[in-house]
Amino acid sequence: MKGLIHLRSWRTAAYRLMWRDDRAAQLVEFALALPLLMVFVVGIFDFSGAYTLKQKLTNVARDTARVAAADPASDLAQPSGIPASVQDAFQVVDNYLLANKINPCGINVAGGSFTAPATWKFSANGNGCVGTGLVVTINRGYYFPMTAGGAPAVLTCVPPDPAGGPQPAVISTCVSIQYAYQWRFGRAARLLGSTMTLPTTINAISVSMNEN
Repeated sequence: MKGLIHLRSWRTAAYRLMWRDDRAAQLVEFALALPLLMVFVVGIFDFSGAYTLKQKLTNVARDTARVAAADPASDLAQPSGIPASVQDAFQVVDNYLLANKINPCGINVAGGSFTAPATWKFSANGNGCVGTGLVVTINRGYYFPMTAGGAPAVLTCVPPDPAGGPQPAVISTCVSIQYAYQWRFGRAARLLGSTMTLPTTINAISVSMNEN
């Protein structure tokens, strides 16, 4: 009888000790926090990469617009082929991408197409680029209208009709760069049940007044 009581007391003490032991609690807490930690880490790297790419594309769009705007516009009237000023602008984009270790997606000047008055578009999605890859639009005859309040209109390389309204227009060079970006944050966010939609491209645009 004493042995049975002793056995029950031992079991009770063992159960109490087991319930008080919190060594496994840290593993449970880590397992619960791991998905959230992964989302934070992936988000930091993903958004910083997108921001860096955005800054680089903005820089090259600005430099390209300045280079093209400084070239003479007399070559735009040639009957066929890509004008020298547009080729110069394309080379600025291509050289900048290579210098900054950004995949140019196999884009080349020979693949340019005339899409609108004084506008040329170059696009490619080779060399492992995702989605639409790289799209470069160079408009050497961009009409930059002013809004009714005197503020600049929203930037776009699609020229409005200069005769379509009473607002003044300035002929400029507009350079637009679109680069497909593959996000990892969206897939990581699914661990928490999120179904967010992120933009598929990083865009940069710049306008510079023609000097010649």
